[in-house]
Amino acid sequence: SRLYREGEGVEKDKKKELHHLEEAAIGGHTFARHNLGIMEGKNGRPDRAVKHLIIAAKLGQDKSLSSLRRLYAEGIVSKEDLAGALRAHQDAVEETKSQQREAAEAARTDRVK
Repeated sequence: SRLYREGEGVEKDKKKELHHLEEAAIGGHTFARHNLGIMEGKNGRPDRAVKHLIIAAKLGQDKSLSSLRRLYAEGIVSKEDLAGALRAHQDAVEETKSQQREAAEAARTDRVK
């Protein structure tokens, strides 16, 4: 979708950008789901934006959780929706933790130092 948004190697095309974002989101790509939420918000559809951001946050997307917090501060997201998204986000992050991943991250961090 980025190629169609920025016109890299193809003509800019909002419809194709949206199509590819939707396909990626359906396929489980959390950042695509986040981008759909942002796009819906910019297009004046805050209810749809919030739904996409909640789904992405529940899948562990940090940026979506930050967006939901901002929208809560603006009075667009309810306290209950934010709390539910936060709990689900924390669960998703916990599910990705493992001793192997932590050891790999520690080894990567040690190499960078």
